Amino acid sequence: IGWSGKAFLSTSCCPKVCIVGSGPAGFYTAQHLIKARQDVEVDIYERLPVPFGLVRFGVAPDHPENVINTFTQTAKHSRCSFYGNVNVGKDVTVGELQQAYHAVVLSYGAEGNRRVGVPGEDLRGVYTAKDFVGWYNGLPSCRELSPDLSCETAVILGQGNVALDVARILLSPLDTLKKTDITQPALEVLAESQVRKVLIVGRRGPMQVACTIKDPVETACFRMAPPCGKRLTELLMKTAVEVPGDKELERRKNATKIWGFRFYRSPTEIFADPSHSRTAGIRLAVNRLEGCGERAQAVLTGEVEDVSCGLVISSIGYKSLPIDPSVPFDSRRAIVPNSVGRVHQAAGLYCSGWLKTGPTGVIATTMNNSFDTARSLLEDVDSGTLDISTGKPGSQIVSMLLEERGTLKTRVKPVTFSDWEKIDSLEMRKGEACGKPREKLLTVEEMLKVART
Repeated sequence: IGWSGKAFLSTSCCPKVCIVGSGPAGFYTAQHLIKARQDVEVDIYERLPVPFGLVRFGVAPDHPENVINTFTQTAKHSRCSFYGNVNVGKDVTVGELQQAYHAVVLSYGAEGNRRVGVPGEDLRGVYTAKDFVGWYNGLPSCRELSPDLSCETAVILGQGNVALDVARILLSPLDTLKKTDITQPALEVLAESQVRKVLIVGRRGPMQVACTIKDPVETACFRMAPPCGKRLTELLMKTAVEVPGDKELERRKNATKIWGFRFYRSPTEIFADPSHSRTAGIRLAVNRLEGCGERAQAVLTGEVEDVSCGLVISSIGYKSLPIDPSVPFDSRRAIVPNSVGRVHQAAGLYCSGWLKTGPTGVIATTMNNSFDTARSLLEDVDSGTLDISTGKPGSQIVSMLLEERGTLKTRVKPVTFSDWEKIDSLEMRKGEACGKPREKLLTVEEMLKVART
Protein backbone atom coordinates (compact mmCIF):
# COMPACT_ATOMS: atom_id res chain seq x y z
CA ILE A 1 0.00 0.00 0.00
CA GLY A 2 1.40 3.35 -1.00
CA TRP A 3 0.70 6.90 0.16
CA SER A 4 -2.96 7.95 0.41
CA GLY A 5 -3.93 4.29 0.74
CA LYS A 6 -3.32 3.61 -2.95
CA ALA A 7 -2.08 0.11 -3.83
CA PHE A 8 0.94 -0.49 -6.04
CA LEU A 9 2.01 -3.74 -7.63
CA SER A 10 5.54 -4.33 -8.86
CA THR A 11 6.10 -7.01 -11.46
CA SER A 12 9.84 -7.19 -10.82
CA CYS A 13 12.36 -6.50 -8.08
CA CYS A 14 15.07 -4.92 -10.16
CA PRO A 15 17.14 -2.37 -8.21
CA LYS A 16 15.49 1.04 -8.45
CA VAL A 17 17.87 3.88 -7.70
CA CYS A 18 17.09 7.56 -7.31
CA ILE A 19 19.83 10.16 -7.90
CA VAL A 20 19.34 13.70 -6.58
CA GLY A 21 21.20 16.18 -8.78
CA SER A 22 21.96 16.12 -12.51
CA GLY A 23 25.46 17.56 -12.53
CA PRO A 24 28.61 15.58 -13.37
CA ALA A 25 28.51 13.55 -10.13
CA GLY A 26 24.90 12.54 -10.68
CA PHE A 27 25.37 11.57 -14.31
CA TYR A 28 28.63 9.70 -13.72
CA THR A 29 26.97 7.73 -10.91
CA ALA A 30 24.04 6.89 -13.18
CA GLN A 31 26.37 5.96 -16.05
CA HIS A 32 28.29 3.44 -13.97
CA LEU A 33 25.17 1.88 -12.43
CA ILE A 34 23.55 1.35 -15.83
CA LYS A 35 26.68 -0.07 -17.45
CA ALA A 36 27.67 -2.30 -14.54
CA ARG A 37 24.32 -4.00 -14.01
CA GLN A 38 21.80 -4.87 -16.68
CA ASP A 39 18.66 -4.70 -14.52
CA VAL A 40 19.18 -1.48 -12.56
CA GLU A 41 16.77 1.39 -13.21
CA VAL A 42 17.87 4.95 -12.44
CA ASP A 43 15.76 8.09 -12.00
CA ILE A 44 17.55 11.45 -11.80
CA TYR A 45 15.82 14.35 -10.02
CA GLU A 46 16.92 17.93 -10.59
CA ARG A 47 15.72 21.16 -8.93
CA LEU A 48 15.96 23.19 -12.17
CA PRO A 49 14.07 22.36 -15.38
CA VAL A 50 17.42 21.88 -17.18
CA PRO A 51 20.14 19.25 -16.57
CA PHE A 52 23.97 19.20 -16.30
CA GLY A 53 24.60 21.43 -13.27
CA LEU A 54 28.00 23.13 -13.35
CA VAL A 55 28.67 21.87 -16.87
CA ARG A 56 25.94 24.29 -17.99
CA PHE A 57 26.22 26.95 -15.29
CA GLY A 58 29.82 26.77 -14.08
CA VAL A 59 31.92 26.27 -17.19
CA ALA A 60 33.38 29.45 -18.67
CA PRO A 61 31.48 30.26 -21.88
CA ASP A 62 34.67 30.28 -23.97
CA HIS A 63 35.33 26.63 -23.08
CA PRO A 64 33.62 23.72 -24.89
CA GLU A 65 30.99 21.51 -23.29
CA ASN A 66 32.93 18.27 -23.58
CA VAL A 67 30.88 15.90 -21.45
CA ILE A 68 27.30 16.89 -22.30
CA ASN A 69 27.08 14.41 -25.18
CA THR A 70 28.11 11.59 -22.85
CA PHE A 71 25.59 12.65 -20.22
CA THR A 72 22.88 12.92 -22.88
CA GLN A 73 23.50 9.30 -23.91
CA THR A 74 23.05 8.25 -20.29
CA ALA A 75 19.85 10.30 -19.89
CA LYS A 76 18.35 8.75 -23.04
CA HIS A 77 19.17 5.19 -21.99
CA SER A 78 16.08 2.99 -21.68
CA ARG A 79 16.79 2.39 -17.98
CA CYS A 80 17.37 6.03 -17.08
CA SER A 81 14.79 8.80 -16.61
CA PHE A 82 15.24 12.51 -15.91
CA TYR A 83 12.81 14.54 -13.81
CA GLY A 84 13.62 18.23 -13.74
CA ASN A 85 11.79 20.98 -11.83
CA VAL A 86 11.59 18.78 -8.71
CA ASN A 87 13.09 20.34 -5.59
CA VAL A 88 14.03 17.47 -3.29
CA GLY A 89 13.73 18.56 0.34
CA LYS A 90 10.85 20.87 -0.56
CA ASP A 91 8.56 19.22 -3.14
CA VAL A 92 9.37 15.72 -1.91
CA THR A 93 11.41 14.60 1.10
CA VAL A 94 14.43 12.33 1.09
CA GLY A 95 12.49 9.98 3.37
CA GLU A 96 9.73 9.70 0.77
CA LEU A 97 12.31 8.93 -1.90
CA GLN A 98 13.78 6.22 0.32
CA GLN A 99 10.34 4.61 0.55
CA ALA A 100 9.93 4.81 -3.23
CA TYR A 101 13.38 3.45 -4.18
CA HIS A 102 15.76 0.75 -3.03
CA ALA A 103 18.58 3.31 -2.87
CA VAL A 104 18.92 7.10 -2.95
CA VAL A 105 22.16 8.78 -4.07
CA LEU A 106 22.62 12.43 -3.11
CA SER A 107 24.68 14.21 -5.78
CA TYR A 108 23.36 17.74 -5.59
CA GLY A 109 26.78 19.36 -5.35
CA ALA A 110 27.83 22.55 -3.58
CA GLU A 111 25.52 25.50 -4.15
CA GLY A 112 26.54 27.51 -1.10
CA ASN A 113 29.19 30.24 -0.87
CA ARG A 114 32.18 30.22 1.46
CA ARG A 115 32.56 33.57 3.17
CA VAL A 116 35.91 35.36 3.37
CA GLY A 117 35.08 36.50 6.90
CA VAL A 118 36.51 40.04 6.84
CA PRO A 119 34.95 43.47 7.52
CA GLY A 120 33.39 45.03 4.42
CA GLU A 121 32.54 41.71 2.78
CA ASP A 122 28.91 42.77 2.34
CA LEU A 123 29.68 46.05 0.56
CA ARG A 124 28.34 46.73 -2.91
CA GLY A 125 31.04 45.71 -5.37
CA VAL A 126 31.94 42.49 -3.50
CA TYR A 127 30.73 39.27 -5.12
CA THR A 128 31.41 35.58 -4.84
CA ALA A 129 32.86 33.85 -7.89
CA LYS A 130 29.99 31.35 -7.71
CA ASP A 131 27.41 34.12 -8.14
CA PHE A 132 29.48 36.01 -10.72
CA VAL A 133 29.97 32.84 -12.80
CA GLY A 134 26.28 31.99 -12.41
CA TRP A 135 25.39 35.49 -13.63
CA TYR A 136 27.33 35.35 -16.89
CA ASN A 137 26.32 31.70 -17.45
CA GLY A 138 22.58 32.25 -17.05
CA LEU A 139 21.87 30.60 -13.70
CA PRO A 140 18.31 31.78 -12.92
CA SER A 141 19.06 32.57 -9.26
CA CYS A 142 21.91 34.91 -10.31
CA ARG A 143 20.04 36.72 -13.08
CA GLU A 144 19.56 39.91 -11.04
CA LEU A 145 23.21 40.23 -9.95
CA SER A 146 24.07 42.95 -12.49
CA PRO A 147 27.60 43.67 -11.16
CA ASP A 148 28.98 47.20 -11.27
CA LEU A 149 32.08 47.12 -13.52
CA SER A 150 32.66 50.87 -13.59
CA CYS A 151 36.00 50.63 -11.75
CA GLU A 152 39.49 50.27 -13.24
CA THR A 153 40.92 47.59 -10.90
CA ALA A 154 39.40 44.28 -9.81
CA VAL A 155 40.81 41.97 -7.14
CA ILE A 156 40.05 38.25 -7.21
CA LEU A 157 40.66 36.33 -3.99
CA GLY A 158 41.81 32.78 -4.74
CA GLN A 159 44.04 31.33 -7.44
CA GLY A 160 42.11 28.33 -8.71
CA ASN A 161 40.70 27.62 -12.15
CA VAL A 162 37.48 29.52 -11.46
CA ALA A 163 39.48 32.62 -10.46
CA LEU A 164 41.29 32.50 -13.81
CA ASP A 165 38.00 32.01 -15.64
CA VAL A 166 36.56 35.12 -14.00
CA ALA A 167 39.68 37.14 -14.81
CA ARG A 168 39.54 36.01 -18.42
CA ILE A 169 35.88 36.97 -18.78
CA LEU A 170 36.56 40.40 -17.28
CA LEU A 171 39.43 41.09 -19.69
CA SER A 172 38.50 39.22 -22.89
CA PRO A 173 37.70 41.24 -26.03
CA LEU A 174 33.98 41.58 -26.54
CA ASP A 175 34.23 40.14 -30.05
CA THR A 176 35.62 36.92 -28.54
CA LEU A 177 32.83 36.64 -25.98
CA LYS A 178 30.14 37.34 -28.59
CA LYS A 179 30.97 33.97 -30.19
CA THR A 180 30.29 32.06 -26.96
CA ASP A 181 27.10 31.13 -25.11
CA ILE A 182 27.57 33.92 -22.55
CA THR A 183 24.23 35.55 -21.80
CA GLN A 184 23.16 38.69 -23.62
CA PRO A 185 22.66 40.72 -20.40
CA ALA A 186 26.22 39.82 -19.33
CA LEU A 187 27.54 40.88 -22.72
CA GLU A 188 25.81 44.23 -22.37
CA VAL A 189 27.32 44.85 -18.92
CA LEU A 190 30.80 43.73 -20.06
CA ALA A 191 30.54 46.03 -23.08
CA GLU A 192 30.39 48.99 -20.66
CA SER A 193 33.07 47.60 -18.32
CA GLN A 194 35.87 49.94 -17.23
CA VAL A 195 37.95 47.14 -15.70
CA ARG A 196 41.49 47.30 -17.08
CA LYS A 197 43.51 45.57 -14.38
CA VAL A 198 42.86 42.29 -12.53
CA LEU A 199 44.94 41.06 -9.58
CA ILE A 200 44.56 37.38 -8.63
CA VAL A 201 45.48 37.08 -4.95
CA GLY A 202 46.62 33.97 -3.08
CA ARG A 203 47.73 33.47 0.53
CA ARG A 204 50.57 31.15 -0.45
CA GLY A 205 53.16 31.09 -3.25
CA PRO A 206 53.54 29.94 -6.86
CA MET A 207 54.39 26.38 -5.77
CA GLN A 208 50.96 26.09 -4.14
CA VAL A 209 48.89 27.79 -6.83
CA ALA A 210 45.63 25.89 -7.34
CA CYS A 211 44.97 26.51 -11.04
CA THR A 212 45.98 24.11 -13.81
CA ILE A 213 47.54 24.87 -17.19
CA LYS A 214 45.50 24.70 -20.36
CA ASP A 215 44.86 21.19 -21.66
CA PRO A 216 43.37 20.23 -25.07
CA VAL A 217 40.44 18.54 -23.33
CA GLU A 218 39.07 20.71 -20.54
CA THR A 219 36.19 22.52 -18.97
CA ALA A 220 36.45 25.49 -16.67
CA CYS A 221 35.29 24.49 -13.22
CA PHE A 222 36.56 21.01 -14.07
CA ARG A 223 39.79 20.09 -15.86
CA MET A 224 40.14 16.71 -17.51
CA ALA A 225 43.87 16.47 -16.82
CA PRO A 226 45.16 16.28 -13.25
CA PRO A 227 46.88 19.40 -11.90
CA CYS A 228 50.42 19.50 -13.27
CA GLY A 229 52.26 21.38 -10.52
CA LYS A 230 55.72 20.94 -11.98
CA ARG A 231 54.71 22.03 -15.49
CA LEU A 232 52.76 24.97 -14.10
CA THR A 233 55.69 26.09 -11.96
CA GLU A 234 58.03 25.82 -14.94
CA LEU A 235 55.66 27.95 -17.00
CA LEU A 236 55.44 30.60 -14.27
CA MET A 237 59.23 30.66 -13.85
CA LYS A 238 59.80 30.91 -17.59
CA THR A 239 57.39 33.83 -17.83
CA ALA A 240 59.03 35.56 -14.86
CA VAL A 241 62.70 35.28 -15.89
CA GLU A 242 62.65 35.01 -19.68
CA VAL A 243 63.71 38.24 -21.40
CA PRO A 244 60.88 39.21 -23.75
CA GLY A 245 61.64 39.77 -27.42
CA ASP A 246 60.89 42.93 -29.36
CA LYS A 247 57.51 41.64 -30.53
CA GLU A 248 56.45 40.79 -26.98
CA LEU A 249 57.70 44.13 -25.66
CA GLU A 250 55.66 45.93 -28.30
CA ARG A 251 52.59 43.86 -27.41
CA ARG A 252 52.97 44.69 -23.73
CA LYS A 253 53.51 48.36 -24.49
CA ASN A 254 50.27 48.53 -26.45
CA ALA A 255 48.23 46.44 -24.05
CA THR A 256 45.16 48.19 -22.68
CA LYS A 257 44.38 45.53 -20.08
CA ILE A 258 46.67 43.70 -17.67
CA TRP A 259 46.43 40.96 -15.06
CA GLY A 260 48.77 39.27 -12.64
CA PHE A 261 49.18 37.00 -9.65
CA ARG A 262 49.77 38.52 -6.21
CA PHE A 263 51.28 35.84 -3.95
CA TYR A 264 51.70 35.63 -0.16
CA ARG A 265 48.69 37.85 0.56
CA SER A 266 45.57 37.36 2.69
CA PRO A 267 42.60 39.78 2.83
CA THR A 268 41.95 41.40 6.20
CA GLU A 269 39.49 44.19 5.35
CA ILE A 270 37.54 45.63 2.43
CA PHE A 271 37.25 49.42 2.45
CA ALA A 272 34.23 51.50 1.53
CA ASP A 273 34.24 54.74 -0.39
CA PRO A 274 33.51 58.02 1.49
CA SER A 275 29.78 57.54 1.07
CA HIS A 276 30.04 54.00 2.48
CA SER A 277 27.96 52.79 -0.45
CA ARG A 278 30.46 50.66 -2.35
CA THR A 279 33.92 49.11 -2.40
CA ALA A 280 36.96 51.37 -2.69
CA GLY A 281 39.86 49.10 -1.77
CA ILE A 282 41.18 46.09 0.09
CA ARG A 283 43.83 45.55 2.76
CA LEU A 284 46.06 42.53 2.25
CA ALA A 285 48.22 41.02 4.99
CA VAL A 286 51.68 39.98 3.79
CA ASN A 287 52.50 36.34 4.53
CA ARG A 288 55.53 34.10 4.63
CA LEU A 289 55.51 30.32 4.27
CA GLU A 290 56.43 27.75 6.86
CA GLY A 291 57.09 24.32 5.40
CA CYS A 292 57.15 23.43 1.71
CA GLY A 293 55.04 22.00 -1.05
CA GLU A 294 51.30 21.47 -0.56
CA ARG A 295 51.70 21.37 3.23
CA ALA A 296 53.27 24.82 3.44
CA GLN A 297 51.35 27.12 5.78
CA ALA A 298 50.88 30.87 5.34
CA VAL A 299 52.03 32.81 8.41
CA LEU A 300 51.37 36.53 8.96
CA THR A 301 54.44 38.79 8.94
CA GLY A 302 52.71 41.83 10.43
CA GLU A 303 53.06 43.84 7.21
CA VAL A 304 50.04 44.97 5.23
CA GLU A 305 49.40 46.29 1.73
CA ASP A 306 46.44 48.41 0.64
CA VAL A 307 45.14 48.09 -2.92
CA SER A 308 42.65 50.52 -4.47
CA CYS A 309 39.89 48.66 -6.31
CA GLY A 310 36.19 48.94 -6.97
CA LEU A 311 35.48 45.25 -7.49
CA VAL A 312 36.33 42.27 -5.25
CA ILE A 313 35.41 38.73 -6.27
CA SER A 314 36.01 35.95 -3.75
CA SER A 315 36.89 32.64 -5.38
CA ILE A 316 37.68 30.65 -2.27
CA GLY A 317 35.42 27.69 -2.92
CA TYR A 318 31.85 26.50 -2.95
CA LYS A 319 30.24 24.57 -0.12
CA SER A 320 27.43 22.04 0.14
CA LEU A 321 24.27 22.75 2.12
CA PRO A 322 22.02 20.33 4.04
CA ILE A 323 19.05 19.20 1.97
CA ASP A 324 16.79 17.50 4.51
CA PRO A 325 16.78 17.22 8.32
CA SER A 326 16.79 13.42 8.03
CA VAL A 327 20.15 13.36 6.22
CA PRO A 328 23.34 13.42 8.35
CA PHE A 329 25.42 16.53 7.63
CA ASP A 330 28.84 17.67 8.83
CA SER A 331 28.42 21.45 9.08
CA ARG A 332 32.12 22.07 9.74
CA ARG A 333 33.31 20.24 6.62
CA ALA A 334 30.09 20.96 4.67
CA ILE A 335 29.75 17.36 3.49
CA VAL A 336 27.52 14.37 4.14
CA PRO A 337 29.59 12.03 6.35
CA ASN A 338 30.24 8.84 4.42
CA SER A 339 32.50 5.89 3.82
CA VAL A 340 33.20 5.32 0.11
CA GLY A 341 29.85 6.97 -0.65
CA ARG A 342 27.80 5.08 1.98
CA VAL A 343 26.15 7.70 4.19
CA HIS A 344 26.85 7.04 7.85
CA GLN A 345 23.96 5.66 9.89
CA ALA A 346 21.57 5.80 6.95
CA ALA A 347 21.00 2.45 5.24
CA GLY A 348 20.17 2.75 1.55
CA LEU A 349 21.45 6.33 1.36
CA TYR A 350 24.58 7.22 -0.63
CA CYS A 351 26.37 10.35 -1.86
CA SER A 352 28.78 11.28 -4.63
CA GLY A 353 30.62 14.32 -5.97
CA TRP A 354 31.37 17.46 -4.00
CA LEU A 355 28.71 16.60 -1.41
CA LYS A 356 30.81 13.52 -0.66
CA THR A 357 34.32 15.02 -0.74
CA GLY A 358 34.00 18.78 -0.58
CA PRO A 359 34.51 21.06 -3.63
CA THR A 360 37.91 19.76 -4.70
CA GLY A 361 39.47 17.99 -7.65
CA VAL A 362 39.14 18.00 -11.40
CA ILE A 363 36.44 16.33 -13.47
CA ALA A 364 38.38 13.06 -13.52
CA THR A 365 38.27 13.14 -9.71
CA THR A 366 34.50 13.68 -9.76
CA MET A 367 34.07 10.87 -12.26
CA ASN A 368 36.15 8.40 -10.24
CA ASN A 369 34.55 9.21 -6.89
CA SER A 370 31.10 8.86 -8.48
CA PHE A 371 32.07 5.49 -9.94
CA ASP A 372 33.28 4.47 -6.45
CA THR A 373 29.90 5.36 -4.96
CA ALA A 374 28.12 3.35 -7.67
CA ARG A 375 30.40 0.39 -6.93
CA SER A 376 29.63 0.65 -3.20
CA LEU A 377 25.90 0.60 -3.95
CA LEU A 378 26.19 -2.44 -6.23
CA GLU A 379 28.39 -4.26 -3.72
CA ASP A 380 25.64 -3.73 -1.14
CA VAL A 381 23.08 -5.18 -3.57
CA ASP A 382 25.24 -8.24 -4.24
CA SER A 383 25.97 -8.84 -0.55
CA GLY A 384 22.34 -8.42 0.49
CA THR A 385 23.15 -5.40 2.66
CA LEU A 386 20.78 -3.47 0.38
CA ASP A 387 17.54 -5.40 0.25
CA ILE A 388 15.95 -5.51 -3.21
CA SER A 389 13.69 -8.50 -2.55
CA THR A 390 10.62 -6.26 -2.39
CA GLY A 391 9.50 -4.25 -5.38
CA LYS A 392 9.52 -0.45 -5.16
CA PRO A 393 7.18 1.93 -7.02
CA GLY A 394 9.90 4.50 -7.91
CA SER A 395 8.81 7.52 -9.93
CA GLN A 396 5.22 6.29 -10.04
CA ILE A 397 4.61 7.20 -6.40
CA VAL A 398 6.70 10.38 -6.58
CA SER A 399 4.60 11.62 -9.51
CA MET A 400 1.45 10.89 -7.52
CA LEU A 401 2.79 12.75 -4.50
CA LEU A 402 3.58 15.80 -6.62
CA GLU A 403 0.16 15.59 -8.23
CA GLU A 404 -1.57 15.57 -4.85
CA ARG A 405 0.32 18.55 -3.42
CA GLY A 406 -0.38 22.21 -4.00
CA THR A 407 -3.12 23.92 -5.96
CA LEU A 408 -3.64 23.65 -9.69
CA LYS A 409 -1.36 26.70 -10.13
CA THR A 410 1.39 25.67 -7.70
CA ARG A 411 1.43 21.94 -8.41
CA VAL A 412 4.86 20.68 -9.46
CA LYS A 413 5.04 19.12 -12.91
CA PRO A 414 8.32 17.34 -13.64
CA VAL A 415 10.27 18.17 -16.80
CA THR A 416 11.35 15.09 -18.75
CA PHE A 417 14.49 14.83 -20.84
CA SER A 418 12.45 15.18 -24.03
CA ASP A 419 11.01 18.39 -22.52
CA TRP A 420 14.60 19.58 -21.93
CA GLU A 421 15.38 18.86 -25.58
CA LYS A 422 12.71 21.39 -26.56
CA ILE A 423 14.52 23.99 -24.44
CA ASP A 424 17.86 22.91 -25.87
CA SER A 425 16.61 23.18 -29.45
CA LEU A 426 15.15 26.66 -28.91
CA GLU A 427 18.32 27.92 -27.23
CA MET A 428 20.48 26.69 -30.10
CA ARG A 429 18.18 28.25 -32.69
CA LYS A 430 18.27 31.57 -30.86
CA GLY A 431 22.05 31.32 -30.63
CA GLU A 432 22.44 30.49 -34.31
CA ALA A 433 20.44 33.59 -35.21
CA CYS A 434 23.10 35.79 -33.56
CA GLY A 435 26.21 33.75 -34.34
CA LYS A 436 26.48 31.98 -30.95
CA PRO A 437 26.40 28.29 -29.93
CA ARG A 438 23.24 29.00 -27.92
CA GLU A 439 21.31 31.80 -26.24
CA LYS A 440 20.18 30.50 -22.86
CA LEU A 441 16.75 31.03 -21.38
CA LEU A 442 17.29 32.96 -18.16
CA THR A 443 14.25 32.22 -16.00
CA VAL A 444 12.59 29.06 -14.76
CA GLU A 445 9.27 30.44 -16.05
CA GLU A 446 10.64 30.73 -19.61
CA MET A 447 12.10 27.24 -19.42
CA LEU A 448 8.83 25.71 -18.22
CA LYS A 449 6.81 27.53 -20.85
CA VAL A 450 8.98 26.06 -23.62
CA ALA A 451 9.01 22.61 -22.01
CA ARG A 452 5.21 22.53 -21.89
CA THR A 453 4.69 23.44 -25.57
